[in-house]
Amino acid sequence: MYVLHFYPGNASMAPHMMLRHGQLAYRLELVDRHSNAQKSPAYLKLNPNGRIPTFQDGDIVLYEAAAICLHLSEKHPELGLAPAAGSALRPEFLKWLMWATNTLQPELLTYHYTERHCSDPSEVPGVKAKSVERLGGMYDQLDQVLSDGRPYFLGQDLSLLDFYLFMLGRWGRMLDVPPRDYSHLGPYLARLTDHPTVAETMETEGLKRPWI
Repeated sequence: MYVLHFYPGNASMAPHMMLRHGQLAYRLELVDRHSNAQKSPAYLKLNPNGRIPTFQDGDIVLYEAAAICLHLSEKHPELGLAPAAGSALRPEFLKWLMWATNTLQPELLTYHYTERHCSDPSEVPGVKAKSVERLGGMYDQLDQVLSDGRPYFLGQDLSLLDFYLFMLGRWGRMLDVPPRDYSHLGPYLARLTDHPTVAETMETEGLKRPWI
């Protein structure tokens, strides 16, 4: 049985959606951020970064949400949540997954935890303002891709990229111009909230509507 160490609304959300979508055998282990459990000695033995999520597959211990998602997609190709290696869509899939985890996700963390990036508290407003500006450009990119009316990010078929982008779309819900307000990105995220896997995951994590 897989074990996913999670906290509601954190980066564990995308792997959680994959596990639920595939109806795989797994157990959720809450990492209580309110008590700083992610910095506990026991948790740091699994994940020395002290971050969420951590995933256990027998003797395999993984961290980094995108790595967990890729591992699950390769171990369970029958789920069809990632284009096969060598397929025409595979390069596009890899590009956007890496962009999501290496470009959009870090910028969202800068926005939410700006004080970690400043040595002087007076710098926080300026750094946050530049982060908001960059995030706007990033969400614009997603909006442009979706402007052709495709139902899912890669086209006609659901992929793990949709779960990942839903998670990162949700993280931007407090911006002055949140992802839900974009012409094409907004309806895309709204459609995903109606997907049974997304809705059941959010409810299991105890997250209340509106989710985006």
